[in-house]
Amino acid sequence: MGKSNSSRDWTQIYAIYGMDQWQTLVFLLFHAVFFSLLSILFLFYFDSIFYFFQTLLSNSGAARFAAGFSGAVTAISSVCLFFAAANFFYSAGPLHYDMAQRMVGSVNDWSTVKLALDIGCGRGILLNAVAKQLKKTGSSGRVVGLDRSKLTTLSTLRTANVEGVGEYVTCREGDVRSLPFGENYFDVVVSAVFVHTVGKEYGHRTVEAAAERMRVLGEMVRVLKPGGVGVMWDLLHVPEYARRLQELKMEDIRVSERVTAFMVSSHMVSFRKPSQHIVGPGEVRLDWRY
Repeated sequence: MGKSNSSRDWTQIYAIYGMDQWQTLVFLLFHAVFFSLLSILFLFYFDSIFYFFQTLLSNSGAARFAAGFSGAVTAISSVCLFFAAANFFYSAGPLHYDMAQRMVGSVNDWSTVKLALDIGCGRGILLNAVAKQLKKTGSSGRVVGLDRSKLTTLSTLRTANVEGVGEYVTCREGDVRSLPFGENYFDVVVSAVFVHTVGKEYGHRTVEAAAERMRVLGEMVRVLKPGGVGVMWDLLHVPEYARRLQELKMEDIRVSERVTAFMVSSHMVSFRKPSQHIVGPGEVRLDWRY
């Protein structure tokens, strides 16, 4: 699949786009520091902790093991939490930016693209990457960013202006499970680390949540023009997306290698909507919606 052809300093990325879910990063760092301090206390006050366990267990060997094991667990926990915080920080900015470049590279010819859609545009990293590609190829096309929050779309428009692609970008609020666009409307539809969040009110692994995700996938296919290209980067559920795309008779379905993002598995999947779907005698017209 497409490779990144552009790099950028992470300080620039965060300066322009900021960070989503910064509370999660603060939570991870707070607990990482807490467990680090706790492990230092275990190191300096090991004897006192050993005597405490000895009063509980009445066995010096077991008490020493319990004290050492507890100290080791706190130290390992602090390392794991720092690693998780670092991965979250990297995934939210530099990795997201790099994957956006790869997604853009998955579309062979941007010069013919008149309309593109970014579902769940968020801060606009992928949205602006698409807009830059349209600008680079001299296209007169535009990219529409769709998000559930009006405040987010306003913020995204500001980042587009900062990136110098404001004239190529339109943002609007809408329900991704029922896209406010007609059938066969867009040449390209993209989405980055968003679809897995749809239906989370039901729990990620429930049948209801899976149905909601498939509904979004069906909407992506519905608004794509025949011959149009769809590209997604998402967490955890990409294999089920690939199966659903096969059921919808999509062509050129490609799944990328595994990429660790936000401490879980992620993949990029691309596909093309068939140019023609001929309905012959006895055939049922394919319904793109789930």
